Amino acid sequence: MIQAGNELFPHTASAALVQPWFRGQSRLGAGFCVTRLRIILSAVSIVPVLACALGCSADKQEEPTVSVQVVPVKKATIEQTVTSEAILYPLAQSAIVPKISAPVKAFYVNRGSRVHEGELLAKLESHDLAAAAQDNQGVYDQAQANYAIATASTLPEEIQKAQGDAEAAKLALDAEQKLYDSRQDLYKQGALPRKDLDQAAVALAQAKSQCEIAQHHLDALMAGGKQQELKSAAGQLESAKGKYLGAAAQLNYSEIRSPINGRVTDRPLYPGEMASAGTPLLTVMDISSVVARAHIPQGQAALLKMGDTATITVPGVSGEDEPVEGKVTVVSPALDPNSTTVEVWVQAKNPKERLRPGTSVQISILARAIPNSIVIPQSAVLTTPDGASYVMLAGSDKKAHQKTVKTGVRQGDEVQILDGLAEGDQVIASGAYGIPDNTKIRVEAAQNSEKQDSDKTGQAPAGQGAEKDAK
Repeated sequence: MIQAGNELFPHTASAALVQPWFRGQSRLGAGFCVTRLRIILSAVSIVPVLACALGCSADKQEEPTVSVQVVPVKKATIEQTVTSEAILYPLAQSAIVPKISAPVKAFYVNRGSRVHEGELLAKLESHDLAAAAQDNQGVYDQAQANYAIATASTLPEEIQKAQGDAEAAKLALDAEQKLYDSRQDLYKQGALPRKDLDQAAVALAQAKSQCEIAQHHLDALMAGGKQQELKSAAGQLESAKGKYLGAAAQLNYSEIRSPINGRVTDRPLYPGEMASAGTPLLTVMDISSVVARAHIPQGQAALLKMGDTATITVPGVSGEDEPVEGKVTVVSPALDPNSTTVEVWVQAKNPKERLRPGTSVQISILARAIPNSIVIPQSAVLTTPDGASYVMLAGSDKKAHQKTVKTGVRQGDEVQILDGLAEGDQVIASGAYGIPDNTKIRVEAAQNSEKQDSDKTGQAPAGQGAEKDAK
């Protein structure tokens, strides 16, 4: 039996493995044993073959395949926007400060009340001011009466006599002038002797002298008496008028009126408390429109101008995150010396008054629109360690190829490519991060959002055509 086993198992290891089993089966038939041994021999001979196969497959590794999503490069109009944090201010604001110190007699508005320009808001105690105004009004009335008497009174006798003399002298002068003129005509005709003409000339000269003396006398009396009296009455009238107007103004200061339309936002005192001159008593704000003031870097501010379209958004507030449209109203011509930025104002209407002054908001200003721009998703743009931008293109050889690009304006999730791509190129939008150049890729189907977009536009989702080409 041992010899037979060695013939069946020429290999020493195989014989050593089978001989103990062969001895245990010695009482069975020889044919049966031989058959069983052949089956075992076949199983043992297969083991080295399997080990060799496994070792060979481990030595040869397959090239890895990366699943990616691709989008086509397209042309579109991209908008360059300038965004910044800002603070809201009212369109107009007035901190009403009383000009006199007096207790508050009454308030006619509360905090939050809507007021109009000129409306009476509060009244201060003013009994003393009313009395002073009344006293000064009496003095003013008296001065007016004195001035009327001074201007309408009869002239003094001396002045009256001087006026009569001046008028008589003037009449005598006129008569002598007519007499001289008539005699001169007769003398020229030869109807009057020379002696009569000379007498008329002497009489005219005397009348002229008397008229001048009478007029000078009247002027002297008027300048030294009546004129000064009239000036004194006029001065007293003006002084009384000024005091009266001052007292009336002080009385008016006790009435606090609104200088603008708006809402009362602050009322720190209560009736009966002392209002101090120079301390705000009420604050009124016009919030029918609001102004968002932002400080923007100089380079971005250079792109802006008055009238540019803008939006104001209140971040993080439920129900108020809807953008409000506005326009740029101020672009400061000078830099802020503290921050070296440019102050920009964006004004927006606030009909429902849901935008409140003092709120931190975000503004977005449309600086310019660039049509026919090469545009790809922002997620497709990668950055090298040295700061250069590149994308991974999906090639027709089912491999990813690295391509250096130059980026431009960014808008939301899209970025403008200035150089490096052409319309229709297939760029990897998802799954390109960290894969080397010439990596084998497998294009996945578009996401649900892209499918929805394709349903709206009637076009295939981005990357579907490339996936078909790859398959």
